[in-house]
Amino acid sequence: MNRFTTSRYVAVLAALIFHGQLGPLPASAIQAETPTEKQANLKQQALGGLFHRWTFDQQTPEDALSGFSQFIVGGDGPPVWTVAAEREAPSPPNILKAESSCRTGSCYQLLVAAKLEYEYPDVSVRLRFPGEGGVGQGGIVIGLQDEQHFYAAIIDLAAKTLEVVRVLGDQVTVLGEAAITPKPVEWHSLRMNRDTIISKDVIEVFFDGKLMLSVRDQTLGLGEIGLLVRGQSPLHFDSLHAVPLFSQRPVSNPAAY
Repeated sequence: MNRFTTSRYVAVLAALIFHGQLGPLPASAIQAETPTEKQANLKQQALGGLFHRWTFDQQTPEDALSGFSQFIVGGDGPPVWTVAAEREAPSPPNILKAESSCRTGSCYQLLVAAKLEYEYPDVSVRLRFPGEGGVGQGGIVIGLQDEQHFYAAIIDLAAKTLEVVRVLGDQVTVLGEAAITPKPVEWHSLRMNRDTIISKDVIEVFFDGKLMLSVRDQTLGLGEIGLLVRGQSPLHFDSLHAVPLFSQRPVSNPAAY
């Protein structure tokens, strides 16, 4: 095994361990990279720059949330994202709370990781719906160009549905929708990734460890990642993870045969 093959093997194995999975990752189409891009990717991998994890445990609950930008789309009033103490959190001692006062389903509260862009991201988070009867709608954002252009995976626990939507200004397109059967647990898991398969971009969404949706769309490319709540929703988040999927691309050039 040469050093290029070894580097790729380590990157894929790290991604599997990172997400707690032993199954195969989605297959990717071969993408041409320049020698400079290869070296940059290898350097980033060696420096541990592949992975980002936010547990919100290093911040004092009374302090303003740092490292993120906050937006509200289609509504009025400031977005409200706060760190709060929670001993029973998946990653104690803190969690992230969102308290949206939006009165319409077309109103979004966004929390975007600052200065962090992915072409093919793999993002996961733990979330809890504290409202009576599991009221609340929210999830993950990827491919964000600005607060008017992004993809989102949105869970509606009360309706037991999962949607993948594409927001382009005032135009909101539902790319896919599925019924979900939530596990009888307080904290649920949501994972969203975007990959390229045979030159087609595919968005996959997993809920409570199960693949629920796989949709194709190439409208938006490189973009930021973050979290979202929709409508009048109280939601709690913890353990936000993000990793770029360039580790699945071949590091060395394909064979000539």
